Amino acid sequence: MSRSDTVLFAIGGGELSDAEDILNEFLDVLSDKRDAQVTVMTVATDQPDESGRKYDGLFRRLGVKHVSLLNVSDRDDCFEEKNLKKIREADALFFTGGDQLHVTSLMGGTPLHNLIYERIHEGFVIAGTSAGAMMMSNSMIISGRNDTQPKVGGVEIAPGMDLLPGTIIDTHFTQRGRHGRLMTAIAHFPQDLGIGIDERTAIRVNGKSEFKVVGEGVVTVMDGAQMKHSNLAYRKDGELLGMFGVDVHVLPSGYKFDFLKREPVSPSLKESAKAQ
Repeated sequence: MSRSDTVLFAIGGGELSDAEDILNEFLDVLSDKRDAQVTVMTVATDQPDESGRKYDGLFRRLGVKHVSLLNVSDRDDCFEEKNLKKIREADALFFTGGDQLHVTSLMGGTPLHNLIYERIHEGFVIAGTSAGAMMMSNSMIISGRNDTQPKVGGVEIAPGMDLLPGTIIDTHFTQRGRHGRLMTAIAHFPQDLGIGIDERTAIRVNGKSEFKVVGEGVVTVMDGAQMKHSNLAYRKDGELLGMFGVDVHVLPSGYKFDFLKREPVSPSLKESAKAQ
């Protein structure tokens, strides 16, 4: 196995038990692994016991027989052999929601972090919802106002875990009106691809080449690579941004995006119509 066999699920938040399409995709990836082991990572949440019980119950109801919980509340936890063993034995990791800065600050650069990277290069499955999806970014949004225009200071960004290089992932996207803050993030890092994921919606990333949209909402892709104008360098805090030539794509379930070509890919519209 290799990095090309690795599958990432970045989920936009919402109640996952209602997201049947996403859960079925996740189980489908694990279907070729007899007695699959799923390790639930509760590092992002301040309520690890409650969150752990929730997802333990969810996965067991879906027929996953082996579920383990791994909480990281201090960086020391990332050096303990018992926790490293859970990563080695897992077929898949699932990161809960919470605060994405917890993930990077508690895990970044530790043996546990490095082991996850080793597993990714061997071929692995990693899923995360809300903060557990946002931390996968190269450039990670850690705060920003909802329902506001693109403006200087409208978003705060830090390095992410870089599980999906060259991206900025935002979640709860349409539901919380986060278009302006993702556009602001793209103004700061136009080389990165902005990916806004709705609740109960996910991207399934196979290797590094493309992602597919799964779920009930849409994924909004913002691409600043061909942006011809930005006034960010000349504006002060709180002032509005001007940006020309940002490509915006809206992708519902079944659509794909080619990372290498930076192009969306439509399914057969005739086949889509027959399926409805």
